[in-house]
Amino acid sequence: MAKKYPQDETMARLEVALYSAGRPVSLEELMKASGSGSKEITLRTVRDLVQRTRGTFKALEISELQHETFVFQVKPSYTPLVRRFAQQPIIPNSALKTLSYIAYEQPITSKRLVQIRGSQVYSHLKELRAHSFIEYENLGRTKIYRTTRKFQEYFGINDLIALKNSLVQK
Repeated sequence: MAKKYPQDETMARLEVALYSAGRPVSLEELMKASGSGSKEITLRTVRDLVQRTRGTFKALEISELQHETFVFQVKPSYTPLVRRFAQQPIIPNSALKTLSYIAYEQPITSKRLVQIRGSQVYSHLKELRAHSFIEYENLGRTKIYRTTRKFQEYFGINDLIALKNSLVQK
């Protein structure tokens, strides 16, 4: 049975979960963090928190993404400023570009990736595997790459097909 906390403590626990995650957080995870054990109470509380942050913060926000997932983030208009002051990104831009090709064309062979990105792709693949953003299977001597669940969670992607369709339509 979930421990019942006062409303202020429940909200504080949700703030901590969203702030510390550094990624989109599902409603189920927020339910556990809040201790409420109730989907309705957690959803109401986190949506209240969204409204409160809109009134308090100027550059930060809590956004509701698809499928009742929430993320605490810098507002997009402040991204250029963040880039000036933030630490080095977890993945270099060149490896990120390779990751985008894998996500878009998956499953994709290493041969195709080399054709698109050049021989430096091997170092990108090594780095992306080290972060568990991609996985591969051997098909004879060829490796077939695809993104992992960790990739989807980290980037807040719930449906790869819908993402790909939205990119094709633009």
